Amino acid sequence: MQTKKFLLSEQEIPRAWYNVIADMAVKPRPMINPATHEPIKAEDLYPLFSKAASDQEVNYTDSFIEIPESVRDLYRIWRPTPLVRALALERALDTPAHIYFKNESVSPVGSHKLNSAIAQAYFCKQEGVTNITTETGAGQWGAALSMAAKHFGLELAVYMVRVSYDQKPYRRSIMQTYGAEVISSPSMSTKAGRKIITDRPNYSGSLGTAISEAVELAMSTPNCKYVLGSVLNHVALHQTVIGLEAEKQMEMAGEMPDTVIACFGGGSNFSGLAFPFLRHNLKDGANIRFIAAEPSSCPKLTRGEFQYDFGDEAGYTPLIPMYTLGHTFTPANIHAGGLRYHGGGAIVSQLKHDNLIDAVDIPQLETFKAATLFARTEGIIPAPESSHAIAATIREALKAKVEGKQEVILFNLSGHGLIDMTAYDRYFANDLTNYDVTADEIAAATAQLEKIL
Repeated sequence: MQTKKFLLSEQEIPRAWYNVIADMAVKPRPMINPATHEPIKAEDLYPLFSKAASDQEVNYTDSFIEIPESVRDLYRIWRPTPLVRALALERALDTPAHIYFKNESVSPVGSHKLNSAIAQAYFCKQEGVTNITTETGAGQWGAALSMAAKHFGLELAVYMVRVSYDQKPYRRSIMQTYGAEVISSPSMSTKAGRKIITDRPNYSGSLGTAISEAVELAMSTPNCKYVLGSVLNHVALHQTVIGLEAEKQMEMAGEMPDTVIACFGGGSNFSGLAFPFLRHNLKDGANIRFIAAEPSSCPKLTRGEFQYDFGDEAGYTPLIPMYTLGHTFTPANIHAGGLRYHGGGAIVSQLKHDNLIDAVDIPQLETFKAATLFARTEGIIPAPESSHAIAATIREALKAKVEGKQEVILFNLSGHGLIDMTAYDRYFANDLTNYDVTADEIAAATAQLEKIL
């Protein structure tokens, strides 16, 4: 194994997050009230989210938003993260492409999710909130928020998608170790959960379901706020520390990426890496290509409809402009639980709609093949979610080989897979399959969308 690392000092941790909306010629459409279709204002979000997060959600004007010093102090535990030249992977592929990855797996919880969890927990603490609640798919967001909540003395309840609750018991254990209460979703503890269980007793759950339960609990519990790990603008904002660091590190490497790749569920890690580099396209006329890699079993960007939709299954949230498969869409039980979400964030969806980013959908077996090659060359076992980015990177690197082009590729290793070994066991036992979504299934799930756009 041979790599080349580019490291920053802790003094070079960004002092401000980057707000890409300020530089977009066509802004994302606002969230709207489902009853009135009026745009949502920051104060409309205050009952659900912290005020600081709500204000950031609707900030369309400030290119940079200062990171509180208390948040930067905690970032110093693991940031800046390494940028790595994947020389061994390049040799294995026999490609002229230069492959770099930003290694977010070195955080205490093993993923990028802590970047926003610390910020949002801090905002809640500053506001005097005592309880917070959230959802989690694969458990990476739940683990990150559990750590952040414990640091700030907040009580946390996590609704974990049932299939991941069963598939990934050690992620559940991590959350409980930090002191969070973890509930398998759908559950009998909320009205939304009880209805779903009654209608579909064997339902394995989805992020949309878990969001409904978390939102309901937040709205019915005194001094409690809901904290979201992806999709919304303020979450994407917090994650831009990834790309801002990577910009400086690519300068150290003496190169600029031609292609930036990240896996895509709701958009948090893709946004975090891509948006700072997208600024060069929007403001400087650069021509960097951006690829969001999603599962073939949940292909909202590649096969979904650009329309207003709820962010959750029960319809508790405002309507969000997004590429969506419909909020009642039931994703297959793939092991990349963090990507099993029906829609994309408003910013990424607008960028995709305006052809400023691309998307690919990748079958499950291809992602595990790519993950195994990456582990055997670079020494890191990636999370199933991150393996989608690796698979897309391999596609691009092999294409560069055919074309004889020395392309520079940068991807986000958003998390390690050391708690996902059951999935690898099943892959090596030939016990995993690909899941194909039919056009009829997508049509049925999107038919109920209110046609607003």
